[in-house]
Amino acid sequence: MMKFYKIVIVFCFSLLLSCSSNEYNEEYNLPTTKTIHYLALGDSYTFGQSVCETCKFPIQLQDSLKKILPQNTIFTTQIIATTGWTTTNLKNAIASQNLTTNFDFVTLLIGVNNQYQNKPFSLYEQEFPELVNMAITKVGGDKNKVIVVSIPDYAFTPFGQGAQNITNGINQYNTFAQNYCNLNTIKFVNITDITQQGLINPALVAQDGLHPSELAYSKFVERILPKVKIAMGL
Repeated sequence: MMKFYKIVIVFCFSLLLSCSSNEYNEEYNLPTTKTIHYLALGDSYTFGQSVCETCKFPIQLQDSLKKILPQNTIFTTQIIATTGWTTTNLKNAIASQNLTTNFDFVTLLIGVNNQYQNKPFSLYEQEFPELVNMAITKVGGDKNKVIVVSIPDYAFTPFGQGAQNITNGINQYNTFAQNYCNLNTIKFVNITDITQQGLINPALVAQDGLHPSELAYSKFVERILPKVKIAMGL
């Protein structure tokens, strides 16, 4: 008889293990773990040149989302960005990596090095839309999950010294990007005006005298976060 009971116990335990964790959690109202995948595409402004690892805007954005998501949410942030990258460099970098197509949202901030390196503006007109389309593929084809961020204006830094020609160039790139996003119903976040306070508020500029500081990036996040929440249905 004791042997029979042991067999019954083992059988019941096996049935319990055969149930998926999600089914078990749903039946007993236990929290399930959810993973959020974020892809950040760009150049030095996404890489976070001259600021700490947790100071760059993608990580600040990740941390801000963690505060409003359930505590058991797992967050992964993949950054494809390097200082000096043009649209061509970013396109090649994305193509060279075996990225999945199940990211929950993507940010794209690119173009300053096209302007700084005096690349033909027609190159940006060709490659910016291509990059947006590449970003869309990484979120399963849902363009509502793509957020384009405007290019900071480095004229308002000790490096730029308020040069009007820099501002004019940046404005040309941002106008094209914003118009493209408006025509194609892509989310666009303007953060350029934040960086245009850099000469009157040095705290917005990193120690290298050129790139945004942690404070500036935190202000970027304040504007980007609402768009991300919409993209994620929060």
